[in-house]
Amino acid sequence: MSETGGEIHAEHPFLPPPHERNPIRRLRGRLTAPVTLWTAALGSRRAGLPVSGLVVADGEPGKVLGLVDEDSDLWPVAEAAGRFALSVLRWEHRSLADAFAGLMPAPGGAFRLTEWRDTDWGPVPASVQTWAGCRVLDTRPIGWALAVEAELEHIELGEENDPLLHRRGRYFTPPGE
Repeated sequence: MSETGGEIHAEHPFLPPPHERNPIRRLRGRLTAPVTLWTAALGSRRAGLPVSGLVVADGEPGKVLGLVDEDSDLWPVAEAAGRFALSVLRWEHRSLADAFAGLMPAPGGAFRLTEWRDTDWGPVPASVQTWAGCRVLDTRPIGWALAVEAELEHIELGEENDPLLHRRGRYFTPPGE
């Protein structure tokens, strides 16, 4: 403590020492990942979840495999609907991602934070240029997540010069993008 009563730490004051940290989480944190928003609708029910643990597989048909929280608001709606929309987020969408992750307050719900367009697969933010309509094929537990395999039934590609990326707990976009 300084004589003025407080001191700002250069390090996180509650961070455990390196030998006590989970090496799996530390490895995952070092892998740069795109941030997507998965949304689904069933009747008047709408739900969404940011997903950065995913891979897209080329083929006929193309597929996506993503890791979602089975206890999230998204999964019961997507499972019952059998489909979802996968939106590729940009830098401007970071607050939207945080709201759907439950990290930022969203009075009235996260769907009130932006304009949406309805699609056959679920709602897509109006400002999103790249998105895919996905049909759920299979699921299985993997670690503490649910691996969701889906067919890419529809794809719209737009300009993406400032992708929202996630690494070590922070959002960023590549320099020069």
